[in-house]
Amino acid sequence: MFRVFPAIFFKLFLLLTIFSGVACAQSDGAHAGRSLDTVVVEAKTGEHKFKVEIADDDQERRLGLMYRESLAPDAGMLFDFEESRVVTMWMKNTLITLDIAFIDESGVIKRIAHETTPRSLEPIPSGAPVIAVLEVKGGIFETLGVEEGDRVRHPMFDRD
Repeated sequence: MFRVFPAIFFKLFLLLTIFSGVACAQSDGAHAGRSLDTVVVEAKTGEHKFKVEIADDDQERRLGLMYRESLAPDAGMLFDFEESRVVTMWMKNTLITLDIAFIDESGVIKRIAHETTPRSLEPIPSGAPVIAVLEVKGGIFETLGVEEGDRVRHPMFDRD
């Protein structure tokens, strides 16, 4: 009788391992196939282009860059909040460090959270009303000399 139980537990363990791997693949696969836009950050050090995914609905904003294991230095995600408001981000289930720029309606970076902590539930507030957030690989803004007050160009900021 005792020999049957270990075999059942082993099979259950294998099934759980397989299903959790499928769930992780689906989470990562949810990002596949998204079209990319170009965002230009105008800094004192020049213009810096990023290829970004646009998160413009509740589901995409909730998922963000979660579960990613890497991010190219010229890649990122632009969150469109559609109206100006104070927002708060977090790093739950985000496996890589990010730089997070909070951007107002005119495209001005109001605040930057540098090299955020992966998997943290610590709130990261905008500190002012913003309409968008740009997330890029952690450390990139410092490397490129991107600062608060710099401007971001994208059609999102040309709304009237």
